[in-house]
Amino acid sequence: MDTSTNTTIGNDRRRVLRAFNLSLGFVLLLVAMFAAQQTHWDWRPLAVAPHALAGLWGLLGAPLLHGSVEHLGANAAALLILGTLAGSVYPKATLRALPLLWLGSGLGAWLLGEAGSHHLGASGVTHGLMFLVLGLGLLRRDRAAIAAGMIGVLFYGGMVMTVLPHEPGVSWQSHMGGAVAGIVAALLFRHADPLPPRKRYSWEDEEDELPGTQADGELEPPAPQDVPVLWQPREGRDYDVVVPLRPRPRRDEP
Repeated sequence: MDTSTNTTIGNDRRRVLRAFNLSLGFVLLLVAMFAAQQTHWDWRPLAVAPHALAGLWGLLGAPLLHGSVEHLGANAAALLILGTLAGSVYPKATLRALPLLWLGSGLGAWLLGEAGSHHLGASGVTHGLMFLVLGLGLLRRDRAAIAAGMIGVLFYGGMVMTVLPHEPGVSWQSHMGGAVAGIVAALLFRHADPLPPRKRYSWEDEEDELPGTQADGELEPPAPQDVPVLWQPREGRDYDVVVPLRPRPRRDEP
């Protein structure tokens, strides 16, 4: 293994570790906020209240709040997996997309939710990350992007269905808002991270070494005088031979 390969592996490991640490740090923040919710602190002003001007504050605070330990645990696992996946493969695009995912999930709940309800939780952000990874995989189509999209679908492909009403008490509106924001972010930031270098195969090098190969990769046929003659007839001999074929005798029918 050469030095360049070792350097690439080391850079990839650092990117994965950095993305995991940032995702873990955000999960720890959610745990601290959930612990604060168990006190007498009134957290409802930070939740999204649909169609109310005061409820717009929830666009900033709702992803930090959770209604139960199960709710927090499900979102924490999704943030660790999808956050690490997106942050390691698309570090620049993920960083630029996070504000859109954050605000988009809350805006979807504020526009589509029922008046008088309160929407909270980071599930809209997790849906945004899932659709960001999936959208970038479809748009970029390099090996790393396709692999990231397949891993995301393997773990959380069910999020494609949870953007629609499916269970009472679950904010599908924030899921929908996060998913739309993830698709928009994929379209906007698909060129934020450089494409990985394309692997060059040995047969491509051999093709470049062939005579008559032009710069554009097309093969130019050689001139007639440059084509070697592999067989010459001998002088004085006629090689045009006609072989007579006698007709087959017809068998008399009874």
